[in-house]
Amino acid sequence: MTTTTVPTWPHIEAVIREDGTGEVTINGTSHALEANGLEEARNSVIETVAATAKKVGRPVRVATTSPDGDWPLIVHPDGTVAADADTATPPRGTRAVKALPTAAPGAASAAPDTTPEPGSVSSTPAHNPPEGAEGWVRENQPQPTTWREVRQSFLVREQVEEPAAKGIRGALAKVGIRLNPSEAERRERGDEHAVSQHWPGPRTIAVVNGKGGAGKTPTTVLLSAIFARYGGAGVLAWDNNQTRGTLGWRTEQGPHEATLLDMLPQTDRLLSTSAQSADLAHYVHHQTRDRFDVLRSQPVMLADQQRLGVKDVDAIHSVASKYYRLVFIDSGNDESDPLWLRMIDHADQLVVATTTRADIAEAGALLLEALGERDERSAKLAARAVAVVSQAEEKASRAEVDRVANGYQAIARDVVTIPFDPAMVDGTLRYGSLRPATRRAWLAAGAAVARGL
Repeated sequence: MTTTTVPTWPHIEAVIREDGTGEVTINGTSHALEANGLEEARNSVIETVAATAKKVGRPVRVATTSPDGDWPLIVHPDGTVAADADTATPPRGTRAVKALPTAAPGAASAAPDTTPEPGSVSSTPAHNPPEGAEGWVRENQPQPTTWREVRQSFLVREQVEEPAAKGIRGALAKVGIRLNPSEAERRERGDEHAVSQHWPGPRTIAVVNGKGGAGKTPTTVLLSAIFARYGGAGVLAWDNNQTRGTLGWRTEQGPHEATLLDMLPQTDRLLSTSAQSADLAHYVHHQTRDRFDVLRSQPVMLADQQRLGVKDVDAIHSVASKYYRLVFIDSGNDESDPLWLRMIDHADQLVVATTTRADIAEAGALLLEALGERDERSAKLAARAVAVVSQAEEKASRAEVDRVANGYQAIARDVVTIPFDPAMVDGTLRYGSLRPATRRAWLAAGAAVARGL
């Protein structure tokens, strides 16, 4: 019989009553159910448990109690439900498939063996469970058809959760009293895992808003720091701005004053097979604490003295994507600029930076609407955008932050709010200089971006 081995954690129980009410209890925390009938209640249980399975990254067990009886089940992250392998009488609708070995060359084909193995459940159930139990496991779920799908691997991957490391639980763990982490610490670990991943092929993230003062540069710097600190080297912050971009002013300067104007004539050489990654150190500025590199624009020259074209953007992006796994682009305010439009063409993810100011928030929303009408690819980028709402002014109220955040909920895939922090106001930006609550918020923003990559 096909079985699925899952760790015992988390502990989940579900109770459903005849009127559709009930509760799902996950590690002692109860979630109320209010549904119209048993079928809707079952679906609610499966959705709630599947969300937990997706969160922990593996199937989970749930003990269900309903008017039909008690049914131990296994719920997968995609919502697929199977009877627990330890269940003596599985719900109707489950089945085991007996795969046949391929006949040797020249051998006569044998008739399929339809005799159930001892302990297996055939397509015609050998048991007759109570009426209604089939509601949990349905006949149209995918069934295994090969040896690999039928055989249970001896190599069972079981994640052993690390003990708590923060708060009172963490303090007790340090003196030998092992406690599980709190839900808040588990969420933080999940965000850390998200930003620590490496994706196949480079990814480009454009930070946008048509208004100045929206927080594009701090957003570019701190997202770059998040992914570099947790995921390691290979992160570039690029100032794609012809009108006095300030990314270089908010980051650490290396042992030179080079900008993208110095690198541009060298792109052919840097793209050649003889070029080495260390050659880039002549043109980018490494952030020694936050571990990413910065490609500066030239803020002291007039825009008409450093005008770049589409081919220049393509050349710089080719170099950036050859040597870096993640490229964060700090954009200018002119949405008609060829540099800006070409950045959108190269982007895999959009981040709309905004503050609580109404005009800045409106500019970001209008930008997404305009991209939605530009072409199909731009529309998809806009639909998957992440909005980062920063409380740029200390006097801004929580209600103002929530008003902007709620407004973006309808037009962005994810919305993250950042509290006011004096370390973000002026000078060089460093992730380690931020308050703990601000660092946690930027980690959540990074995880939101990672989910779109």
